[in-house]
Amino acid sequence: MVAAQMAVDDFGGKVLGKRIVVISGNHQIKPDIGAAIARRWYDVNQVDLIVDVPVSSIGLAVQNVAKQQKKMMITHSTGATDFHGKFCSPYTMQWVFDTRALAVGTAQEVVKRGGDTWFFLTADYAFGHSLEQQASEVIRANGGRVLGAVRHPFATPDLSSFILQAQASKAKIIGIASGPPDNTNAIKLAGEFGVFQGGQQMAGLLVLITDVHALGLKAAQGLVLTTSFYWDMDDKTREWSKRFFAKQKRMPTMWQAGVYSSVVHYLKAVEMAGTDEPLKVGERMRALPVEDFFSRNGKLRADGLMVHDLVLVQVKKPEESRYPWDYYQILAPISGEQAFGSPDPLCPLP
Repeated sequence: MVAAQMAVDDFGGKVLGKRIVVISGNHQIKPDIGAAIARRWYDVNQVDLIVDVPVSSIGLAVQNVAKQQKKMMITHSTGATDFHGKFCSPYTMQWVFDTRALAVGTAQEVVKRGGDTWFFLTADYAFGHSLEQQASEVIRANGGRVLGAVRHPFATPDLSSFILQAQASKAKIIGIASGPPDNTNAIKLAGEFGVFQGGQQMAGLLVLITDVHALGLKAAQGLVLTTSFYWDMDDKTREWSKRFFAKQKRMPTMWQAGVYSSVVHYLKAVEMAGTDEPLKVGERMRALPVEDFFSRNGKLRADGLMVHDLVLVQVKKPEESRYPWDYYQILAPISGEQAFGSPDPLCPLP
């Protein structure tokens, strides 16, 4: 919400003579509550755009409401490829990442660097399964081998037995096919069990900089991951991120930077279209390149996916970090076309 408000303030607080208001709601990680909030906002509060919507199940529920109500939605912290695949809609967009981009980015580059045997530690729900499947396909296509996988319940309090199975596999790379809180718990336990000292490495298929901060560099060092955004990449990323830090006292994740980017892009399109009518605004958004501190070579496709470059990074050792939040060493850029791939044929949009 802070990132969205920053975008509104930087835009001047008005568009087409109307004041822009940012509101928020808590869906409690329940799809029915998320859908009810969206329906009320669109119907009663006259909300024009819903952004962010963490967790894919809630995001897909809200996307369905947006399609029914013919209103706009942009998702940032949900990765299911169904948003721009079989459930694609002219009213919804996916701005920051999808599971394919993260899997392709990390798995392909790690295999190229010699990490050719993998074992997956997978959260047992659709998001985790998708990450494991897509990463496995990339690993095999690049000459690597998947030695096995173990699946654990979402947010399980004890990952010990699962970590031990991954360690016993002797795979060079343990792929973490999960998001918070399972990913950070896995990394922490791996350090305690001597996984890294034994020569194995972990590859995070979804890790945020705030996860690394919570773990600390001693626990997270050596972790390889793909991200759409890193605050310390260049002068543009640093300038915006320091403004965000002044408000939040932590550096932004790729999700928060993406919220700002998309809200500004949306408001520009409203201004250019001379209307907030969703389909006309969407047409303008697709026509405009997305080139800002968040996005490199960005382009919004007809299927609603914003294709842009990503980066492969490795978490630094404690002695390599020179100042607070200096956490990543950039290993390689990843082009958007390579990471996101071609449009899903299941999407009927042209």
